[in-house]
Amino acid sequence: MEDLKKTQEFEFKAEMKQLLHLIVHSLYTHPEVFLRELISNSSDALNKLRFKKLTESNILDADEKLKITISLDKENSIFSIEDNGIGMSKDELINQIGTVASSGTLAFLKKVNEAKQNNLDANFIGQFGVGFYSVFMVTDEVTIETRNYELDSTAYCWKSSGQNSYTIEEIEKSNRGTKISFKLKDEFKDFAEEWKVKSIINKYSNFVDFPIYIADQEVNKVNALWQKKKDDISEDELNEFYKYISNDYDNPLGHLVLNIEGNINFKSIIFIPKNAPQSLFTDTREKTLQLYTNRVFIQDDAKELLPEYLRFVKGVIDTEDLPLNVSRELTQSSPAMTKIKNIITGKILGLLEEWADKDNDKYIEFFKNFSTLFKTGLNSDFANQSRIVELMRYESTNTNPGEFTSLAGYLSRMKADQKEIYYLSGQTRELVEKNPNLEYFKKEDIEVLLLTDPADIFTIPYLRDYKEKPIKSIDKADIDFTNKKSDSAHINEELKNTVINKFKEVLGDKVEDVVESSRLVDSPVTLVVGKSGLDAQMEKMLQMMDKNFSGSKRILEVNTNHKLIENIAKLIEKNNDSDLINSSINQLYEGALLIEGYMKDPISFISRMNEFMTKATEIN
Repeated sequence: MEDLKKTQEFEFKAEMKQLLHLIVHSLYTHPEVFLRELISNSSDALNKLRFKKLTESNILDADEKLKITISLDKENSIFSIEDNGIGMSKDELINQIGTVASSGTLAFLKKVNEAKQNNLDANFIGQFGVGFYSVFMVTDEVTIETRNYELDSTAYCWKSSGQNSYTIEEIEKSNRGTKISFKLKDEFKDFAEEWKVKSIINKYSNFVDFPIYIADQEVNKVNALWQKKKDDISEDELNEFYKYISNDYDNPLGHLVLNIEGNINFKSIIFIPKNAPQSLFTDTREKTLQLYTNRVFIQDDAKELLPEYLRFVKGVIDTEDLPLNVSRELTQSSPAMTKIKNIITGKILGLLEEWADKDNDKYIEFFKNFSTLFKTGLNSDFANQSRIVELMRYESTNTNPGEFTSLAGYLSRMKADQKEIYYLSGQTRELVEKNPNLEYFKKEDIEVLLLTDPADIFTIPYLRDYKEKPIKSIDKADIDFTNKKSDSAHINEELKNTVINKFKEVLGDKVEDVVESSRLVDSPVTLVVGKSGLDAQMEKMLQMMDKNFSGSKRILEVNTNHKLIENIAKLIEKNNDSDLINSSINQLYEGALLIEGYMKDPISFISRMNEFMTKATEIN
């Protein structure tokens, strides 16, 4: 009969040696994750034992409290972690610790060899579950003492340096569970410091579903709030939890508590902050959602689970369905990620829709804080564009400054014969309201959206229409004026044509065209964008980003009913070659450029203006 007390040595297979080398030297970015992996393994063992207790009675120390205990010997740099979970048998030590999913490993290596790759790719081996071996980053030798949960089980000691082999021997161990212990390398001896270990637990394992003790003190006292039933969570708990994960001093504006079951399973608490951080657009380190699996921390900024336009939200997601790579530091691309993202996006939009419908003040508070980022969903999330557009809000000529209308509200106020939705963009509302292109719309009491947020210029063009009504910039030349009432002409049709042709002659290729205006009431001329041209504000932004960007030529519209144009017409009749005509036309054109913010030669403009004023003030 074989002597079970005898120490047996087992050789690691060649592929196992390769994998161990990769794990220790290449796979993990931060050595501290060894503790997260060990705690995660202990938590898994405790979860399995808890399940066994529901169905089996042959359990050693069945009434013992489930826990994880970490012991530290600072003087000797000794670290140990022990759980009273399900434990392992000798066969399990060989198959689960001594071998890394051997069939999968061999298949993997075969794939590597077939591809003639020189190095193992960490992303390929995420499925092999070898987190335990991260411990070899911080030590040269590991000892595992373990006893299976059954009453008549035998205890074993597994020991290895992670190089060529490992040993297993039978030992005396009265309690069930697993204890892992090792001496830390000199460069990692601070992991035997109590403060250091507590800080790592606080970062990665605060929500593990079992108490973690260090020197008889429980260190993970923060409840995994998302695991509680929605009705059992108080508003105060939610507010405090939000402050804990976000480092924000204010309560959140609102929240979602989700427990999703079906094709994908996850639990989540998502918060809409009350205020946008000043660094929202400048600090790429701004955190979004924290990702957990079985209450074990994986990522503190799971950007893959949110569309960019919703990255202001905070919260926690805990799922068992997300494949992870071996280090747990990077999530693998998977259908599960996409499903979770789609569900979360839909739920957040649903919450905002509820506010917009039932609590407008709260929604407007949200919109004022986050609209510049939120609007970008119009040109990035086409699957949800129809929902996002209903959540858009804009100031208009019908709203007071600081108040907003929806597109649905605009549509409800449109005149019976109005065929288009109109907007005008600019830097401030005050400037926009003084734009000459607004004159006709003011006179006819036609509502115009006033867009002063830079994000509008990049997003409105993606809408094109709303409820089959085209959305048009009144800066554009192709506005529908077919229903405009004719004003009594101050000059006849022939002279009109003469004036327009004179403007074309003087301005030449400075403009795309010169036409009679239908939109002007009080101003003599204005510049508008051709049908294929970009919005004026869009061009300004592009010029800020690229100094070589010139933009398109403008169309000059002339108000033939304006007194100044009438005077120019009379001058043309009297002396078509008068220098005063040429100077007046150039001054009108450059004045229009000044309003648009495109004047490149202010010296000539001022010089010409002084010339006009000198003649006007002469005393005969």
